[in-house]
This record gives sequence, C-alpha cells and structure tokens, in this order.
Amino acid sequence: MEPNKHQKHAALARPDIGEFGRHELGFLGAPCGVIKDLAARLLPLLTPALRVAYVDADHAAGDDAADGGAGGADAILQAGAAAELTDKIHFRRLDVRRGMDKFIQPQWLHEQSLVLVNGNHFRARQQVVIIDARKPLDKKLDRLTDVQLILLSEGQAEVPAVLQAHLGDQAVPVLPLADTAAIAAWVQQWLLRHQAPLRGLVLTGGRSQRMQEDKGRLRYHQQEQQEHAAALLAPFCQDVLISCRPDQAAAVPAGLRALPDQFLDLGPLGGLLSAFRHDPNAAWLVVACDLPFLTEQTLQHLVQQRHAGRVATAFQSPDNEFPEPLITIWEPRSYPVLLQFLGLGYSCPRKVLINSDVELLAAPAPQELRNVNTPAERDAARQELGAG
Repeated sequence: MEPNKHQKHAALARPDIGEFGRHELGFLGAPCGVIKDLAARLLPLLTPALRVAYVDADHAAGDDAADGGAGGADAILQAGAAAELTDKIHFRRLDVRRGMDKFIQPQWLHEQSLVLVNGNHFRARQQVVIIDARKPLDKKLDRLTDVQLILLSEGQAEVPAVLQAHLGDQAVPVLPLADTAAIAAWVQQWLLRHQAPLRGLVLTGGRSQRMQEDKGRLRYHQQEQQEHAAALLAPFCQDVLISCRPDQAAAVPAGLRALPDQFLDLGPLGGLLSAFRHDPNAAWLVVACDLPFLTEQTLQHLVQQRHAGRVATAFQSPDNEFPEPLITIWEPRSYPVLLQFLGLGYSCPRKVLINSDVELLAAPAPQELRNVNTPAERDAARQELGAG
C-alpha cells in the first residue's frame, strides 16, 4: 500500500508566521512614495520600544539591470560574489544574490518584532488599507485577506463601496492618514492584542549531581518543589507543564502534566527547545525547580514588565550584570534564536540572552533568585523557610 504522503514527515507544530515575520502589516492602496513616507513617520514613534523592519522593492534597479546596467550592485557583486557583507560602522548591509521566498524571508527578519511591508509589491498576512483616489482598490481585493485598519488620505471622507462590500460585516477602525500619532498608538495596541499566550514550564530535568537527589522532588513548602513551582506559575499562565527527562515522566505528581525532553543531553536548553517544539506559538514562562525562595510577587513583576517585542524578558542576576535564563519569559521568536546558537555549538541559554535583544529587569527581591544546588544549601534553605 502506498504510504500517505503526510505520514512521511514528522508531525511538527509550525510557527505561526506570515510572509516576513510573526507580526507584519502590509500597507497598500496608495502610491509607493506615500507608503514609504508613512513608514518613515511611524518609525520614530515605534522604534524606541520595538525592532521594526521595512520591506520594499526597487523596480528602477530591476529595470536598469534588465537594460544591461548594474542594477544597484557594486563591483564585488558584479564580479560574481554571491554575498557581500559591509560594515557601514553605524549599520550593516548584506547584499545577496539569493531569491526571496517564504523560507528565507522570515530568516532574514526573524530578529524583528514588527515588519512593515509595502503591500503594492509584496503580500503580507494582515493589511492596512490607504484610501487614495490615485490607487483604486478594485484590482487589489485579492490581497485584502485580513484588513486591520483603514486610513483616509486628505480629501477622502468615506470608505469606498467596493471595500465596504469586500469587508462585509467586518468592523475595521478608520483613521486619518495624516494622524501619525494615532496610527502609531493603534499599531502598539494591535501588537499588544496579538502577543503570544503565556504558558508555564518548570524545569526539572537536571541530573542533580551536586544535590545527590532529585531537586524537583525536594520539599520546602509541604509539597514537592516541582508542585510548588507549578502552583506559583499557574495564576499567570494558561497552563503549566513539567519539563523532565523521559525517565522522570512517570514520577511527575498527579495533576501535573509532564513534557519529556526531546532534545537530549542539552541541559536547560533541551527543555526550552522541547517546549517550543511542543508549541512554537506560545511564550514560555520558565522557572527552574531549584528556586525555593521564589514568590508569586516576583513572578507578577516579571509578567507585568513583559516586553513581548523582545526575544525574552529576564531578571538581571543579583551577582553580576548577566541575565538569569531560568526565570525568564521566552517569546516565540526566541525559538529560532535558540536553534541558531545550538547550530553554532552553544547550549547555554544565558549566552543566548546576553547576545540577543532582551528586556532586562532588576529583580524586586534579588534574594529570591538564589539557587539551591547542594545538600548544605538545601538544609540552610529549609531552616530559613521553616521547613524543618
């Protein structure tokens, strides 16, 4: 019997990304100059808090190349280089001869928290429509798959009938194209509404070699530490999973859900990657099982200060300037970053945070970030916590 083609590949959950990124807005309905001007007006209001990319096309360069010119390429590319990386001191530029497609585009822009797209040239998963008499919409309706906002150019007082008919009962907000501040505020609220749901992950998969017994099963609060950590996470997350080695799964207490590692022998990185393989579209609030002093108040502060536009939100270590990777909110776009570091031979989550765009917070109670890793530290912690 011929195997079903869908059974030939692993059943992987795919990241919910568009043509260029997880959060993208295509602007169309006006001349390209108007769209680029709008992007230039929005960027100063958005970029203090966000990494924003702009996607456009230079058809004049294409026409020049078709006529035998350089098409914007410098001497190195003309000589046959496949790629040229140039350090411009204040910015870097990468010129490549590779074509653009749905696989490479998100890779190029995966560090961005928002992508603004010239929708006249490229499709985007969600759209902002500009009403401009110079660009009728009747021939672009196939691109209007998920309209989020309508902008009225000067002299335009209402939404055209052809667009109203296309949208049907969908209620879409309308703003003046000239009101840059209102548009920027709408974009920020739109991103907030579309931030990833928060799921909890308790890391228990370590070998506990220094402690000489499973740290997740120690009791400091009248229950196993993995249960206590899960209870702390529960008020802030839609659910909580216990990250563990496959051989530990059967020992996870009743009422808790085990998530056995699928990336083995990688330490905490294996638990993180297994969580993102399980659900690449969630943000994971991760807590190690060896933090018995951690309280709900510190977790609440982390969640309240969450910056979903960064790779992660983490506390600064009380001992140095580095981030604490094992009490951190890892956003969905950290998944390819973690895989990239693994591909380069690094398995340290802290190294990922140090070298990524993260929101770094001062811990409101630094003493709560204290790890307990040895029998002596365990006994001292129990005495401090009144656990015997």
